Amino acid sequence: MLVIILESVPVSLRGELSRWLIEVKAGIFIGSVSALVRDQLWDLALSKIKEGGIWQIYTTNNEQGYTIRQQGNTGKIVEDFDGILLIKTLF
Repeated sequence: MLVIILESVPVSLRGELSRWLIEVKAGIFIGSVSALVRDQLWDLALSKIKEGGIWQIYTTNNEQGYTIRQQGNTGKIVEDFDGILLIKTLF
């Protein structure tokens, strides 16, 4: 399972992600893709976010059952506390 959340990004990025994932709400995409496609979608999003932000949450074999990647202006950061991912608000 893959979830991508976009914040203040160009509309063209939403269009490109909709080729691979379902947009359940504006800027929130869900789907099931291979690890290769997941990483390529991440690279694509990073190249187009400009001043926006992006979150990527996907299943993995760890304590929580998922991992989180975040980049750009989201107002929050992901912190790892002994293998447990927590969200820290910046402002």
